[in-house]
Amino acid sequence: MIISVASGKGGTGKTTVAVNLALSLNKSVQFLDCDVEEPNSHIFLKPKITKRDSVTIPVPEVDENKCTFCGKCQEVCQFNAIVVFPKNVIVFDQLCHGCGGCSLFCPEKAIEETGKEVGVIQIGKSGTIEFVNGKLSIGEATPTPVIRRVKKNITDDKVVIIDAPPGTSCPVIESIKGSDYCILVTEPTPFGLNDLILAVEVVRKLKIPFGVVINRADLGNNETEEYCKKENIPILMRIPFKKEIAMAYSRGEPMVQTFPECKKDFQELLTKIKNYSEKNLQI
Repeated sequence: MIISVASGKGGTGKTTVAVNLALSLNKSVQFLDCDVEEPNSHIFLKPKITKRDSVTIPVPEVDENKCTFCGKCQEVCQFNAIVVFPKNVIVFDQLCHGCGGCSLFCPEKAIEETGKEVGVIQIGKSGTIEFVNGKLSIGEATPTPVIRRVKKNITDDKVVIIDAPPGTSCPVIESIKGSDYCILVTEPTPFGLNDLILAVEVVRKLKIPFGVVINRADLGNNETEEYCKKENIPILMRIPFKKEIAMAYSRGEPMVQTFPECKKDFQELLTKIKNYSEKNLQI
């Protein structure tokens, strides 16, 4: 079963939910940190990294001895990564998405593709948890290739927890697509509700069953609860605001280790997810 944990905005407690859910399961678990621009789950899981792999994308290299400067490659490129002048071609590799269209459509076969590193993935273990995360190289425009490489490590015989990036853009969609269930983590504030509504639209478009976890549930207002009730969205869990939880977080200590009594709450969360997933609600 693949469970993704997402949020419409940053800072809602998405990683907190993902990490503590993984630590609470008494079974084989695989944890994938797909927030490759700001991975931080390793701070809490403290995995022993045993393997690192480079992530590359194919970028064009133009042989100007063959090139007739026809401009076909510039016309094909949707990301403005190639500019053709009368006597030379400039490639902006930071804008290149590695689609290969320029090479495919070049009439003179003057374009070859070379591998450019855009990030790395790290594989290891944290106790019995198999751990995979990705790190996007500084200055790279799109994290999607790194996220794809992280997800290639998914194994079918385990419960897979995916910590997705915040927001509702392409990296989030790449992270959560293919999930059996998506947990949307929010907070009871106007900003939290606004971004939750956007995230709900995304998972409904992707036809992924989902439910909501409200973090710091005793702060803010009741508008998030009212919205979920109106939209028939299950509230899977409410996490109260506690200074002690925040202090443990600042030390890199998972909630279920500092407060072992919370483990049963996350175990019940998985039970609810299985029940809702089987009923195929909230598609």
